[in-house]
Amino acid sequence: MSKPTLILGASPNPERYSYLATLRLNEAGHEVYPIGIKEGDIGDKRIITDRNFEKQVDTISLYVGPKNQKDWFDLIFRCKPKRIIMNPGTENPELWKMAEERGIECLEACTLVMLASKQY
Repeated sequence: MSKPTLILGASPNPERYSYLATLRLNEAGHEVYPIGIKEGDIGDKRIITDRNFEKQVDTISLYVGPKNQKDWFDLIFRCKPKRIIMNPGTENPELWKMAEERGIECLEACTLVMLASKQY
């Protein structure tokens, strides 16, 4: 079953985990919305740089560090995700608490590992 996923912190750099996650999620049949600050492409997906993005998603896979996350809180909650995956280095107790207060599940996990182990 497809889980529309927003990749927050998407990068056009093929060495970044957000780049790999976008490719692998797309290959696995999930609708993927890569959002970042740098324009570019990841496979056949164009990175969205518009912070006014407004589409409901199942999952947000987070690749933005805690010190830069506040700038994205409005977008995160506007998309009404069912869960937020805090990939290594993105863990943030403030965001976790705000998400849980809104009924959003939070996971400290790695999207790539979840996909590879069929836990996505």
